[in-house]
Amino acid sequence: MSEIIKVGMADLKTCLSPDGLTTLGLGSCVGIAIRDPMTKVGGLAHIMLPDSTTIKNGYQNIAKFADTGIVELVAQMEKLGAKRSRMVAKIAGGATMFAFQGQSSIMGQVGQRNVDATKAILKEMNIPLLAEDTGANYGRTVIFYPETGEFHIRAVGKQESII
Repeated sequence: MSEIIKVGMADLKTCLSPDGLTTLGLGSCVGIAIRDPMTKVGGLAHIMLPDSTTIKNGYQNIAKFADTGIVELVAQMEKLGAKRSRMVAKIAGGATMFAFQGQSSIMGQVGQRNVDATKAILKEMNIPLLAEDTGANYGRTVIFYPETGEFHIRAVGKQESII
């Protein structure tokens, strides 16, 4: 019987098919789902911020940041037998959640900055981004199934989508 593994905020987890991964409350945060279609190894990271180098005193939670979390997720997937050369990704989140987060505010752009940083890291690692559901002004909950690659996206008042 398959299990749906919960990924917390500023967290990452991996799994083997037929298990799946879920994370709740992607507002400005970004959920990065990566899989190796051959081995059916998958991973999901829930990142909160784009860049760990902007935090003083060497913040220790590498899953919190796009630049360190994605690298760690890929490393953990490789330990389970995935090959980076076959990995593909999908992302969701990166919303502007509050009215005070206008385009003139650096805090207001954190969602878009998270999306941009995620895309840059995936490109650097040569992991193709197959699909995304990002931006807008609403939160998302996602469920990722590495066996099929389906990334289910749920939002209040919206129909569930699968990318």
